[in-house]
Amino acid sequence: MPSLKDLRNRINSVKSTQKITSAMKMVAASKLKKAEIAAAEGRPYAERMERMLADLIATMPNRTVAPMLLAGTGKEDAVMLVVVGSDRGLCGGYNNNVLREARRQIVELTRQGRSVKLLCVGRKASDSLRRDHRDRIVDTLENVTRDGADYAPARDLARRLRTMFGDGEFDVCYLIYNRFKSAVAYEVTVKQIIPFPEPQVAVGGEGGRIGIEDARFSSATYDLEPSEDQLLGALLPANVAVQVFGSLLESYASEQGARMTAMDNATRNAGEMIEKLTLTYNRTRQAAITTELVEIISGAEAL
Repeated sequence: MPSLKDLRNRINSVKSTQKITSAMKMVAASKLKKAEIAAAEGRPYAERMERMLADLIATMPNRTVAPMLLAGTGKEDAVMLVVVGSDRGLCGGYNNNVLREARRQIVELTRQGRSVKLLCVGRKASDSLRRDHRDRIVDTLENVTRDGADYAPARDLARRLRTMFGDGEFDVCYLIYNRFKSAVAYEVTVKQIIPFPEPQVAVGGEGGRIGIEDARFSSATYDLEPSEDQLLGALLPANVAVQVFGSLLESYASEQGARMTAMDNATRNAGEMIEKLTLTYNRTRQAAITTELVEIISGAEAL
């Protein structure tokens, strides 16, 4: 049985931990509100960009001269997975869910005979995938969303992906990230960003096919100035940056929500542990006092 001093030290240690988790919970809660607003405001822009491109593509009479970001390379042999995680831990299952989906996609795509490359956003994603997929990792981008999602890193990442695609390093690129739903819920999302997916393609079921979600686009006809190929040449690169930025916004909001929930649970668990340790301390102290009294009384009777 631990001594009274050991119990006091352990109670003080748990109280210190509780203060830390409580502070981290409040910090995450303060960041979450701003991140939630940013994600909610960025989502309609990204969705409307996809709808506008789909409508524009539907009006094209001839796609033989379409830009490479739309036409693709004509094959899907090499796949790039951009896995968006976090640089810090203590955020529950936030990183684990994304990494689980990334590993599932790697297994499925490899089974189909495709080569897979990984570009990790966040140190936690890289550290985990490096254990069994070291040779597949092209690069790791750290501190991209450490202090919040910003458009400049998303623009630079999109430019890099377009360059790699133009150089023939991959044929298809997918984003894997957490889509923010609420402070306690987020959903792992897989989205194709290069080349721009056909509007009628939807997410597959258990077969593991990846495509654009909820592809319900209007079939309106437009008179365009300048021509469709000029518009696509400007909009397709911008769409890649917008979709990458949207994934960073969603991921950052999900990370703060997951961290707030995890630290709230940790704070409550620490409180319960303090109560149990305090009860054990009081019982041990009472037993020690009783033992001393018995010894004193027994000694007095012996005299």
